Amino acid sequence: MRNLAIVDLGSNSARMAVSRLHPNGTATEIKRVKEDTRLSESMGSEHVLQPAAIDRTIRALLDFKKIYTRMPNTDVIGITTAAVRMAQNQKAFLARVKKEVGLELKVLSGDDEAYYDYLGVANSLVVNDCLILDTGGASCELILVKGGREQQLISVPFGAVTLSEQFELDDLVPAANLFRAQMFLRNRLADIWWLTEAMHFPIILLGGANRTLARVNRRRQQKLKVEDIHGYRLKTETVYQTFLDLLTRSKAGRQDISGMEYDRADIIVGGMLPLVTLLQMLDSDRVIFSESGVREGIISEHLNSEN
Repeated sequence: MRNLAIVDLGSNSARMAVSRLHPNGTATEIKRVKEDTRLSESMGSEHVLQPAAIDRTIRALLDFKKIYTRMPNTDVIGITTAAVRMAQNQKAFLARVKKEVGLELKVLSGDDEAYYDYLGVANSLVVNDCLILDTGGASCELILVKGGREQQLISVPFGAVTLSEQFELDDLVPAANLFRAQMFLRNRLADIWWLTEAMHFPIILLGGANRTLARVNRRRQQKLKVEDIHGYRLKTETVYQTFLDLLTRSKAGRQDISGMEYDRADIIVGGMLPLVTLLQMLDSDRVIFSESGVREGIISEHLNSEN
């Protein structure tokens, strides 16, 4: 029996999921780990990966390697997304990863990332008419689903880290900064003509900022399994109330919120802004959270290719 390890190097965190592949064409996850690397930190308008961020990421990948090399019969697929996709020093970074870690990373295009998100969601939740939103550190993926089928998809080059840095949303947020960020998002999202077809649709959520939104509210609702967010639903009004609470707090105040990851408090406002903006634009009444995304989409494709 073989295992498949998916190493997913995102713009804000690095994750690895190891699944056991069964002869009947199914898979069972047996290991999941995550390290905060903030690879897209301080890339700026020049889109250059910075030395400190690269060093953090290499260390995380070496930690992952210690795990999967101890697992017999394990194939490894390495992927990376927006930060590396946009980086001017992409080739040098990929070469260093290959040399120091022995891992060849595939740089997913924005369309690839969005499509794998769709596969991951469609294989784990009942999806009919909805909009899928994956908020990453340096990009957002949007997928329009109608009748259970993907109709349109796009990746846009802004996310939790880049919005937080560009509009200085990390600590107490001045009204002017928030207004500029909202106007920026509205203008960029208005260019996506097919979004109007998602009016009143529920939004299915992926990505670290959205997972944090779910955990915070599960804590407040005193749910027993805080991390069990797959299929969890929130009304739009609850999302707005949570966002307002975040805006009234400093970074330190956000770190005190139960369910908030300590290292995400400075980017959570920027991370929630795309969702809040879309909820307003589309007049959606609810959100649904998914734990299945790119990694699960790739596993699904891998299993289908073997059968």
